[in-house]
Parts: sequence; structure tokens; C-alpha cells
Amino acid sequence: MDVVNNLILGFSVALSWTALYYCLVGVTLGTLVGVLPGVGTLAAVALLMPLTFELEPTIALIMLAGIYYGAAYGGSTASILLNLPGTANTAVSAFEGYPMAKSGRAGVALFMTTIASFAGSIFGLIILMFFAPQLAKVALKFGSPEYFSLMVLGLLAASLLSAKSPSKALSMVVFGLLIGSVGTDPNSGFIRFSFGVPSLFEGFSLVAVVLGLFGMHEVISNAGHMRSASINSKDITLRSLMPTRQDWKDSFKPMARGGGLGAFFGALPGTGGAVATFVSYATERKLAKNPERFGNGAIEGLVGPETSNNAAIQTAFIPTLTLGIPGDVVMALILATLIIHGIQPGPAMIPQNPALFWGLAASFFVGNIMLLVLNIPMIGVWVRLLTIPYKYLFPTIIVFVCIGVYSINSSTFDVWLVAGFSLLGYFMVKFGFEPAPVLLGMILGPMLEEHLRRSMLISRGDPMVFIDRPISAIFLILTLSLISIFAWSGYRKRAKGRA
Repeated sequence: MDVVNNLILGFSVALSWTALYYCLVGVTLGTLVGVLPGVGTLAAVALLMPLTFELEPTIALIMLAGIYYGAAYGGSTASILLNLPGTANTAVSAFEGYPMAKSGRAGVALFMTTIASFAGSIFGLIILMFFAPQLAKVALKFGSPEYFSLMVLGLLAASLLSAKSPSKALSMVVFGLLIGSVGTDPNSGFIRFSFGVPSLFEGFSLVAVVLGLFGMHEVISNAGHMRSASINSKDITLRSLMPTRQDWKDSFKPMARGGGLGAFFGALPGTGGAVATFVSYATERKLAKNPERFGNGAIEGLVGPETSNNAAIQTAFIPTLTLGIPGDVVMALILATLIIHGIQPGPAMIPQNPALFWGLAASFFVGNIMLLVLNIPMIGVWVRLLTIPYKYLFPTIIVFVCIGVYSINSSTFDVWLVAGFSLLGYFMVKFGFEPAPVLLGMILGPMLEEHLRRSMLISRGDPMVFIDRPISAIFLILTLSLISIFAWSGYRKRAKGRA
């Protein structure tokens, strides 16, 4: 009965005219930006995040979440039509979607992608509603030592598991921790590492860092390298969208498996949609009766990962909202938005803000229905969007980013920060350094420091407090195990290279 009563509360929030309007705006803008090749989900959320700052927290979160899963819906379009994925998540869609498009089945690929995305989202939403409150109840027993150990584990897992080079990822985490330490120390009131610049007394602007590292650097990286769609929107007719009976038969089981895999991996910090989609694709290829079809337009290899990706998006909110630990870097942006609105995610958030959590959960259902209605009839529109010359599109994005950043604090310094971090993000990627761990370190760094100091005050300076408490000790053991696994893996690679 508790779930039913909570859902009634949630839908009373999600079905208000204000929530419906901003949910529609969010999913539409998210799809619009997500369709653009090379931009991707992360850049879409980063670029559109400033639009939510003037809204009431619940409505802001509903809109931002709509942008997130809307961009995930739209991100597959460029992968299927152009073979130009914006993220690793949508790269898997290109494996089978692009061959389907080349063989004249682009409409079927886009239609089944929409259906699979909807199925995955609903599956992940069910998991979110039933498991997030239970996890929050367990987390209420956590103290500062447990939170410190959990954040250390989450920080390492989120950076190491999603990075090609663990050493580079760790260096970026440290860099993020350093950026997060700039400004006024919340405990002592001293100003640290500001070098006398008044604009840095409160630290680096989170919005400026996010837009620079994840939004603008994508624009810089892709400028001059994009091509327009070679598929005419007139080729995408209503008849061409209709899958055959065999398509439905081949898609049902992959959707079910993809939903389960996505829900599981999405709830684990550091894995999320990217890992879930690749695992789903590998699973379908392994189980296929004719694996030689894969790479030539096998619909199972398209719908399974798409379902998995969208299920992971919904369940990624579980650790973010209940523990304050972002499941992936996009969740870190949403965590930052909550903090900007004065809401501290954690185990107390659901009891203290039930309307926010259950309103958000109900809005997922409403938003995905909107996306289902929007995407199928508007597939031809998204195809036309891909024909816009990028020499017009990218300068427009830059102008809106500068206006958005300046409007927050009316500070030209923040605009220069965006420019500086854009160049930094560009060179990071150029030399193989992923910018995502920087953001994780910057957001979690102040909280990590706060819980460390609080733990040491409680224990009167005894560091054994982290070992004496069982839950904290388990998290630290998992952290050491993770470091050991990556150290051993690196040693074996070097040994194999010498051999």
C-alpha cells in the first residue's frame, strides 16, 4: 500500500500543468540536441542544465531528467542514419542500426529503437520505485565514516571502471579534488588557492566547468569533422517504419534480457549505460543461432542494447538520490543541479522530500509516454535536422552557452572559465585523459573532506574509526580489492608486452 500511496502523491505532482509543460520541454529539447551527431547525452545535459536554475527544485529535476532520457532516445538516430555516435552508449546502436539503414530498413531500425527505449525505461522505472526507498532505509544507518569510505569506493569505481587508462583516470580524479578545494574552507572560513582573485573566493563555478569540459569541448572537437545526412527524410515513410512479424519475434527476448542487464548495471556506480549496452550486445551475439548475421543488420543486436541503455538510465538515479553517489558522470551533473537548488541527496532525501522523489519517478512514466508519441511521427523531422550545416549550428550553440553562463552570476569571469576549460577538455581528450573523473572529484571532493574531518572529530583523531566500524571496513576492503585488481591487470599487461 505504501508504494500505491506514494505513486498517487507522485502522479499528483507529475500531472500538474507546470510539471507536464516542463517535462515536455525537457524531453523535446533532449531529443533535439541528442539527435545531433557528436554531441551525445552528456553534452546535451551539460548544455541545457542552466535552463533549469530558475525553476522550483522538483520541476527543475523533472525537466533535467527529461533532457537526459530524451537525449538518450535521440542519440541513436545519428548512429543509425550516419554511423556517427555521440557516446559509447549509442555506438553499439551503429553496429546493427547503420547496416539496417544501408539496406533500406532505416525506418524499422528507428521505430524498434523507440519501442526498445520505452520498454527499457519502464523496466528501469519499476526497479527504481521498489528498490530506491529500501536502499535509503539501509543508508540511514550510515555515519560519516561509512560515507567517507563509500565515497572513496564510488570515486575510484566510477573513474577506474569507465576508463581505458586507470593511472590517467586517477590523475584526473586528483585534479578534480584540487579544483574542488579552491575557495572558502567551510570548516575554518579560510580562503584557499584563490591567488587573490575575488571571483574564486567561492570556488570555481560548477556550471562553467561542466559546460567547458563536457559541452564546449565537444563543439571544438567536432567542428569541421561532421557530414550531413545522406538519407533523405522522404525515404522515411509510415510504411517503412512498420516492423515485420519476424522482427517482433526476434526482438522480444533481447528486450527482456536487455532490461534486466541495464537495470543491474545502471544501479552500480561507475558502470551505467555504456557497460550495460556492450554486455547486452555481447550476450545477444553469444545466444544467437546465427551469429554471422551480427554486423549486417541483426535486429536483436539493436533492440537489446537500446533497452539496456534506457533501463540503466532510470536505475542510475538509485545511488545518486539515495546515497549521494553519482552512478555515472551524467548523474554527477544532476547531483550538481540538486546541490545548486539547495537539496542534499542522501538517505534522508526520500523521507524529507517525498514529493520530489515520487514526482520524479512518476514523471519518468509520463515523459517516456511523451517520447513514444513524439518520436515515431517526428522521425522525418529529426532526419531533416541532420542536414543543417554545422557551420551555422555550432556558432549558435556557443552563443547560447555564453549567454547562459553569464546570466547565472552576471560574471564575465565565468565566461572566460568556460573558454579555459573548453580548451583544457579538448587537450585532455586529445592526449587520452578522460574529463569525467575531474567532475566526479570536483563534486565529491568537498563532501569527502567534510566527512573525513567529521569522522576524525568523532574519533578524536583516531583513524581506526574507519576500520572499527564494519560497514566502513567493508567499503575500504572493496576499495583495496579494486585497486589490487587494476594493479595486477596493469602488471600482467606490461609483462606480456615485455614478453
